[in-house]
Amino acid sequence: MYYNLKTVIVFFISTMVWISNFSQADMESSGSKINVLIIDGQNNHVQWPKISYMLKKEMEKTGLFNVDVERSAYTWNGEEFLEKYNIEGIPETEALEKPKEDPNYSPDFKAYDVVICNFGWNAAPWPEKTKEHFEKYMVNGGGLVVFHAADNSFPKWEAYNQMIGLGGWGDRTEKDGPYVYYNEAGEEVRDSAPGSAGSHGPQHEYQIQVRETDHPITKGMPKIWMHTQDELYDRLRGPAKHMKILATAYSDSEKKGTGRHEPALMVIDYGKGRVFHNIMGHADYSIECVGFLTSMLRGIEWAATGKVTQEIPKNFPTAQKSSSWQFDE
Repeated sequence: MYYNLKTVIVFFISTMVWISNFSQADMESSGSKINVLIIDGQNNHVQWPKISYMLKKEMEKTGLFNVDVERSAYTWNGEEFLEKYNIEGIPETEALEKPKEDPNYSPDFKAYDVVICNFGWNAAPWPEKTKEHFEKYMVNGGGLVVFHAADNSFPKWEAYNQMIGLGGWGDRTEKDGPYVYYNEAGEEVRDSAPGSAGSHGPQHEYQIQVRETDHPITKGMPKIWMHTQDELYDRLRGPAKHMKILATAYSDSEKKGTGRHEPALMVIDYGKGRVFHNIMGHADYSIECVGFLTSMLRGIEWAATGKVTQEIPKNFPTAQKSSSWQFDE
């Protein structure tokens, strides 16, 4: 009986060691990194190729992400950056005066944990099958990150407007949903007044005020921090369903703003999918803000996994002083 018990114990321990080794090998072979897809190619913002390159490089530096780029067959603007920042393996594309629909644009969304949208207001509609595939991807638990001009894209695509919560330009009006902002009492306002969506004053530095301090993306951030020179989007409006505002920025009337605290960082639930929406990121110097980059990296991880493991860096901006990193080209 003793011999049998000893045999069982040895067999059990050996089996557990084998399972542990197998699981480790399986993780290494399958890869434990977050798979990210940047989609770009049609953007009225001239630096879009460089911005895709910057985000890809900084994500990969963390060791958390594998990053691919799927570029639309048609581009507008950014010709001077295409050659310099054409990401390896992504062919240069034909630069046209205005984008048009690319009938072959069909990224394999399901192969990725999160998709980053780097399009602009001029992005041509996707083929219907591609839209259907993306909607299914999100409903089934995909991740999406939109920043800056990506909230101008696809104004007639109902599902996309649901995903991003709020949008601007593209003939968006009260028909698309309310304006959403914070008042001076710190209350969220949903304003159904008529009017067009999307505006901004001249670029300038502005403060970001964190409204949700316990969310994984913003947890540990100073309640107020200074963002570097950028456009401050205001008068955004949309369905705003299942949306939570994480942070706002005050749109100063002296800067041709609304005089309201406008949404700056948002999260939206779409089916089982998670969306992170960031209004910042107009140009390379905006991307170089430590606050912007930290928000993006943490937002990308959260959209993919629902969690954030990255720490707030020591050189994070303060309420009075912005902080920038030097992009290593």
